[in-house]
Amino acid sequence: MAQKVQFEEYDLANGLHVILHQDASAPVVVTSVMYHVGAKDETPDRTGFAHFFEHLLFEGTQNIGRGDWFKIVSSNGGTNNANTSDDRTYYYEVFPSNNLKLALWMESERMLHPVINQIGVDTQNEVVKEEKRQNVDNRPYGNVIKAVKENMFVNHPYRWTTIGEMEHLDAATLEEFLAFNKKYYIPNNAVLVVAGDFKKSEAKEWIEQYFGNIPKGEPIVRKTHVEKEIAQPIKAQYFDANIQIPMMVTSYRTPSMKSREARVLDMISSLLSDGKSSKLYKRLVDDKKMALQIGSFNFSQEDYGMYIIYGLPMTGFTNADLIKEIDDEIQKLQTELISERDFEKLQNMFENKYVNSNATLEGVASNLATYYLLYKNVDLINEEIDLIRSITRKEIQEVAQKYLQSQQRLLLDYLPKVAEKIAK
Repeated sequence: MAQKVQFEEYDLANGLHVILHQDASAPVVVTSVMYHVGAKDETPDRTGFAHFFEHLLFEGTQNIGRGDWFKIVSSNGGTNNANTSDDRTYYYEVFPSNNLKLALWMESERMLHPVINQIGVDTQNEVVKEEKRQNVDNRPYGNVIKAVKENMFVNHPYRWTTIGEMEHLDAATLEEFLAFNKKYYIPNNAVLVVAGDFKKSEAKEWIEQYFGNIPKGEPIVRKTHVEKEIAQPIKAQYFDANIQIPMMVTSYRTPSMKSREARVLDMISSLLSDGKSSKLYKRLVDDKKMALQIGSFNFSQEDYGMYIIYGLPMTGFTNADLIKEIDDEIQKLQTELISERDFEKLQNMFENKYVNSNATLEGVASNLATYYLLYKNVDLINEEIDLIRSITRKEIQEVAQKYLQSQQRLLLDYLPKVAEKIAK
């Protein structure tokens, strides 16, 4: 049985939300700040800003010299990292518990006094370009998500990738970076989490001392971007110079990760292609030997999600052959209840995932921040397990019927670059 996560939450006068979780099992403390800013807050001609800031805000502050951030953390026995999605940006430090004051000061410096200048912008521009080359442009199948997103979304900013386009960053002025920082990296657009071994009275005193005087920013007004329902299959091609074997990709638009249906789709994804005992793997890789690889994932986000299935056909088989088999397996889900045995396996798997996600202090801190900022309900850190347990076999069937319709999807042929020349 998962242990209940105890926490206390409150707001500072400037709108910063604070969540405290005490755990004295190890002399460690995690300090994290999640900002409600991601790739979807960018404009179509300035993509990549949020991810760029994930790097830029390590450059230094008025009181932390350029390049000193990581030195201060490591010399005090700590580690730190950050990550960005389409919906939020997350920074965190893990320190021995006697360094909580230092961690809070550093994160308050990042919020109040970041130094954003041309030297930092130019330096991080090169860092981001190298990251994009390594992880996306020069990596086999590295642009699959880009190819899916630009075809799945017409109005919503989810249509571009988190890493963005380098020419947009090159074209941006220093003033644009300063304006982005002023708008989004503000206390009333963030949540601060402290988790681990600390005294609550001390933590509250230091939080007020370091964060209390940071000015509140202008309220952020977000536009609502609505996508029309997909009424007929979207057919698309993408050509990649780094691959030799074509990839079959199909994607269905799905509801917000806050919805119950998104959790059901997570279960469907696991049932179909999570591991070697999954339906699609057994059918296409083991039994029929039609695919080298098959997989799927439910790409859940704050406003919409995407349920993506991909596969590499064996020689002698085509993407269309794989689609036919996948459709057959999905149709079974839509017309028959899954077996009691499969259902029990699924429930066990998801209970395990839930327990593991709260098994480390870093996991708890990240979950507390996410449930507050994106789900607007911190109690989900304890209630998610009951939601999972309440999903029924009938619901799995109904959600498959509702969202996995063949006319409501993208059919993408992800092809070697040589095929483009032949096609022309």
